Amino acid sequence: MARTVSLLRFFSLLALISACGTFMVFCAAFLYIAPRLPEVEQLRDVQLQTPLRIYSRDGQIIGEFGEKRRSPVSIQEVPKTFIDAFLAAEDDRFYQHRGVDPTSLLRAASQLITSGSIQTGGSTITMQVAKNYFLSQERTFTRKFTEIFLAIEIERKLSKGDILELYLNKIFLGNHSYGIEAAAQTYYGTSIKELNLAQMAMIAGLPKAPSAYNPIANPERARIRRNWILRRMYALGYTSEADFNDAIAQPISARQHGTQLDVNAAYAAEMVRLEMLRRYGRAAYENGYSVITTVDSRLQKAAKNAVLNGVAEYDRRHGYRGPEQQWPINGDLDDEARKQYSRKLQDIGSVGPWHPALVLSIESRRAVVLLATGQQSTLEWEQGFAGTVRYINEDRNSYEAESVDELIAPGDVIRLRMNDGSPQRWQLSQLPAIQGALVSLDADSGAILSLVGGYSYQRSSFNRVTQASRQPGSAFKPFIYTAALANGFTAASIINDAPIVFDDASLGGTWRPSNSNGKFNGPMRLRKALYLSRNLVSIRLLRELGINTAIDYVARFGFDSSKLPRDLSLALGSHSLTPLDVVTGYAVFANGGHKVSPWLIEQIIDRDGNTIYRADPAIACHNCKADEDNIDSMEADSLDDLRADSAAHQARRAERVIDEEVVFLIDSILKDVITRGTGRKALTLKRGDAAGKTGTTNGPTDAWFSGYSSGVVTSTWIGFDQNQKLGRREFGGSVALPIWIDYMKEALQGRQERHLKQPEGIISVRIDPESGNLAAPGQGNAIFEYFRTGNAPSAISSGGAEGAYEAGNGEPIELF
Repeated sequence: MARTVSLLRFFSLLALISACGTFMVFCAAFLYIAPRLPEVEQLRDVQLQTPLRIYSRDGQIIGEFGEKRRSPVSIQEVPKTFIDAFLAAEDDRFYQHRGVDPTSLLRAASQLITSGSIQTGGSTITMQVAKNYFLSQERTFTRKFTEIFLAIEIERKLSKGDILELYLNKIFLGNHSYGIEAAAQTYYGTSIKELNLAQMAMIAGLPKAPSAYNPIANPERARIRRNWILRRMYALGYTSEADFNDAIAQPISARQHGTQLDVNAAYAAEMVRLEMLRRYGRAAYENGYSVITTVDSRLQKAAKNAVLNGVAEYDRRHGYRGPEQQWPINGDLDDEARKQYSRKLQDIGSVGPWHPALVLSIESRRAVVLLATGQQSTLEWEQGFAGTVRYINEDRNSYEAESVDELIAPGDVIRLRMNDGSPQRWQLSQLPAIQGALVSLDADSGAILSLVGGYSYQRSSFNRVTQASRQPGSAFKPFIYTAALANGFTAASIINDAPIVFDDASLGGTWRPSNSNGKFNGPMRLRKALYLSRNLVSIRLLRELGINTAIDYVARFGFDSSKLPRDLSLALGSHSLTPLDVVTGYAVFANGGHKVSPWLIEQIIDRDGNTIYRADPAIACHNCKADEDNIDSMEADSLDDLRADSAAHQARRAERVIDEEVVFLIDSILKDVITRGTGRKALTLKRGDAAGKTGTTNGPTDAWFSGYSSGVVTSTWIGFDQNQKLGRREFGGSVALPIWIDYMKEALQGRQERHLKQPEGIISVRIDPESGNLAAPGQGNAIFEYFRTGNAPSAISSGGAEGAYEAGNGEPIELF
């Protein structure tokens, strides 16, 4: 008995000494660490690393950039079931402890001893918050003590809800996702509010080991972890038996989801990314900036579709070039082979509307193909192949194929495109080799409404709107004609459309320019020469105007005069410009003569919702003169305030660079391009205010159309990146104009026609269309023409066609 009492005293003393020692160690650690503890109050104003997000002007997301995907949410937005899932997995006594839970520590130790692994962990959620926000990942006693002390301090300063919110927004959950909202979007493509119980439990299982329990990379291990959490939730009373049974029976539904973009505007988003990087450096990717752009989501979709359809139509009429690859196929595919080929097709990937497929078998009038989804589809002749020709070269293609085997063979990897949007109506197609671009501005402000730098950013990130400098061809002629109209020429000035030869070293020796159709029409009015795009008239006009005079004038449109050629090839647009350069120049015509600059960023907002930048562009003012006249008529006591307000707005008025009389004249000529010239296809728009100009370069290698209507100005370009020829039957009017039309149909919806008001300095006079002089009394073929006051003809025509020029009748050739 005495021995037993003695042992009890010994162990009691030992326990007391151990407890005192532990307490002393704890106190010593506290005294050592406490002065170095970070200030917990920092957590109230913590700045989580959040990516840059870019939006259209109507709030649709068009881009997201940042190493960490994160979308912070408030604790009020988190479903209670989701919170319960995390508590079951990480800290079921969260609401009972004060930062450190000895029970959890003992349970973790017990799990380690009995099973060799820890399922729930010994760290509380509060300790994890301390570690994630303040500490490194090193495993030392000092760090662990610091974590414990910080957790206790956090519990003293913050509410349980605040702690949970910090935890759920910070934790890493795999696949570049930080926080539960980002994880929900990454694995399930939806918000946390839309997740079911099984999906919530799956995400709740990730913090312990995001890679090992990744449901995409390791679905079986992820399922085991998910089911363990579901059983814990049921045992803790967090879910009913029926919900538990339903959730545990759910298959693994996670798959990789990229950022969910509302609108495909990748080229515009990249432009914004580069500008934000220039302004803010790496902080642009981390500080949660939101950028509102000028892009209109409806018009951007229309622009994207117009370019896709335009390049696809060009590609279709030039013929099928053959399969992308050829894979060996031996007889029927078993399930394993089918899966293997499907994965290879997935690796190839879709590009826009073009989906990869493997030809499994063919008959005369049909083919069976394997899709990347693993499904088989049958292509019938009428929907999938009829009308297809084979490519020979840019100028030639074969006759229409009459059977499937003329086009494809088993083992061919081909591209399919949905016919009429139905997967049951697949159509043989191919990735276009040609490229296209479209840019559209608000003519009055220069705001970029839509921008497509190529038919697929995925295939090529090269932005042809801003980076591709190409010859504009005849699309540049309106700028030369405007310079002429401002320097004494009229729309009725007569210039000879006849052959001409230049022997000039600056032009590469002997230069024999010609018209696109190889014919010459003799003397003709400037108006007609422009809407018919006669090259020889443009060259003679530039020669008479003077190259220096022309260059000095066209610089008003924003073109860099130092880069313009100082020779007569300028008349044919031989220099290089980007589509953005061209559309900016045409905006001057569209807004009545004011110079505006293109811009894309409307507003920059910081993570706290503060606007830190707002655009303040110069705006073309159409009623400014009327406003000034109103000021002059006001009573004296109100003049000061009105003039002050006018002065405040003056800084934002775009500069007038073309006289209103001149811009009225060139606008009326560009309308004739649509009504009777090379742009007649645009009559389908049924817009009386539509105006523009086609452009085609030598080869031809580039095709353009630039034009405007109702304050929307748009340029389209088509060509090959490596400057291959388009084909001798392709022109701006056949390739680029249809894209412009398709886009403008949507862009002009709901917009009224907008015509320039006839200035007081413009008069309309009846003239002889052959001579440009005043029409003779009773002349039957007389037409009306606009003139600037003082520039109208005074001579009266004889009424005949004397001296009329007939092409091909031994016409003289001028030599220079």
